[in-house]
Amino acid sequence: MNGRIEQAIKDLKAGDARHLEKALETLTRSAFAFAKKVCGNQEDAEDIAQETMIRLAPALDNFSDARGLGVWLYKVAKTRCLMSRRASRFAPSHKLSLDELMPDGKNKARLAEQSWRVSPEELVLRKELRDQLERAILRLPEAYRLVLVLRDMEQLDTDETAKILGITEGTVKMRLHRARVFVRNALDKYFHAQTAVENVSYA
Repeated sequence: MNGRIEQAIKDLKAGDARHLEKALETLTRSAFAFAKKVCGNQEDAEDIAQETMIRLAPALDNFSDARGLGVWLYKVAKTRCLMSRRASRFAPSHKLSLDELMPDGKNKARLAEQSWRVSPEELVLRKELRDQLERAILRLPEAYRLVLVLRDMEQLDTDETAKILGITEGTVKMRLHRARVFVRNALDKYFHAQTAVENVSYA
């Protein structure tokens, strides 16, 4: 489970009003960050975070560890986010097919040998590249986008992700691999386009 949830549990166990308020703020930020990555729109993410905390707050006393709290938080946020996204005017008009998740034939062999080397923390240092990453993630089908966000961006493990999504660990691994390949291929195309522009500029 990621560090934000672990810190929230520590604050809840402190038992005083100040730490309780701090824990609620931390959990709200966690729900918002997750919803923003999945939905891609700040207004939707704010609503989802608020709705998630309304559901979560009365049940806080039932959680004694970060794992249980985190799984419950993400389950609620996931459900609200999917409902909101389907009705949102910000949802993309085109949803990828499974075939589109895989790279072009000429890139498949090379990309299959590459590892997932670009972390979200590194990408945020460059806004344009971050925007390209966000667009690629938001084009993924919901099932694949959720796995990628939970595993690579929220830093949950395979078992936690499987519990949140109600699927097997094997399915998590399969969807994560396909999502990573698609995003990596999208970024690869972006870099090639940028290189082509630079070559033309200096010609």
